[in-house]
Amino acid sequence: MTNSSQVNVGTVSAATSSAAPTRSTAALAPAEKLAKFSGVDFKRWQQMMFFYLTTLSLQRFINENIPIMSNETPSEEQFLVTEAWKHSDFLCKNYILSGLQDDLYNVYSNVKTSKELWDALEKKYKTEDAGMKKFIVAKFLDYKMIDSKTVVTQVQELQVIIHDFLAEGLVVNDAFQVAAIIEKLPTLWKDFKNYLKHKRKEMTVEDLMVRLRIEEDNKAAEKRSRGNSATSGVNIVEEDPTKSKKRKKASGPKNNPPKKKFNGSCFNCGKRGHKATECQGPKKDKKKDQANLAESKGEMDDLCAILSECNLVENPREWWIDSGASCHVCTNKELFSSYTPAPTDEKLFMANSAVAKVEGTGKILLKMTSGKVVTLNRVSYVPELRKNLVSIPVLTKNGFKCVFVSDKVVVSKNEMYVGKGYLTEGLFKLNVIAVD
Repeated sequence: MTNSSQVNVGTVSAATSSAAPTRSTAALAPAEKLAKFSGVDFKRWQQMMFFYLTTLSLQRFINENIPIMSNETPSEEQFLVTEAWKHSDFLCKNYILSGLQDDLYNVYSNVKTSKELWDALEKKYKTEDAGMKKFIVAKFLDYKMIDSKTVVTQVQELQVIIHDFLAEGLVVNDAFQVAAIIEKLPTLWKDFKNYLKHKRKEMTVEDLMVRLRIEEDNKAAEKRSRGNSATSGVNIVEEDPTKSKKRKKASGPKNNPPKKKFNGSCFNCGKRGHKATECQGPKKDKKKDQANLAESKGEMDDLCAILSECNLVENPREWWIDSGASCHVCTNKELFSSYTPAPTDEKLFMANSAVAKVEGTGKILLKMTSGKVVTLNRVSYVPELRKNLVSIPVLTKNGFKCVFVSDKVVVSKNEMYVGKGYLTEGLFKLNVIAVD
């Protein structure tokens, strides 16, 4: 009796010790709970659950059935080993169930063993994941890089998609990855993209990443240098194109040099040898004949070609850039920093044959949204118009450069950024903060 008791105690002790590591490791469960599986991305959840079970030393039970012992093994030992296995399997099964959301928990809660539960989940969701290949390929083909994010960041996102390719068993070699990344570079990288395409030497993905990082750093440094140079030249002043007085012909005959005989045709009667101002025939009442003719006491005034749309009602403090205007024009007298009244007979002629009176000329300071101040000299004050116009020919004559890209115009001088404007209702409107 004593011997039997000793044998039983030893057997129980051995069985208990075999189960003890499971209990001790179970106490070392990770502090952070696993995200519950909702039926999506099974492969990721399965890998995380397997690692979780490994930390608990329970991972073997997802592949094991209840142990079958030989008949030679004492029944007491069989009972203890079986009970120890059932206990560990019970823990493993419930750890897996606790990683499922409530609706899935209810579906699989009646499963008997960990292996049966694991196999059921694989059969259901691994089959569904097989269709993920098509979605991953579509995601890769639809991926487009944009200019607002760094290229290196977007390449890393593309590499994650390519990694999903490999995880699904799709073969994607280095040459394909490099070519795909180059082809998906954004619009502002067009020149560098063409440079990479014409390189004959094969590159790995790592080599391409190094080149992209270097190019992106260079672009960032160039952008910073442009910003620093722009701040050093805040006040850019447009010079007066001529220091001389406005060209005018005196009305008195004593100031006129000898005139050459006019050999052209008269706009009024069509006969050669005299001008329309000298014509003795009846005057035509057709405004189209006056489109390019200025009559003011026999004198020729400055011709300024301005679009007919300028007569639309506009904000008198907005400024529009115009390639057809031969001088700057302002409709608001309050905007002038200096002002001189014009002669009573000074007129402004437009491309639609309309005529407007020039009340005066002066200087206007435009403060761009970039912080630069542009001084416009010899600006004509014409209150009859409804748009303030900045003449592109006058700007370019004074060293300014106007570049039109899509629906935007960028103004610079001496390679220094000055300001910009956007296409609005057929004309480019300058971005002006305030007019002093």
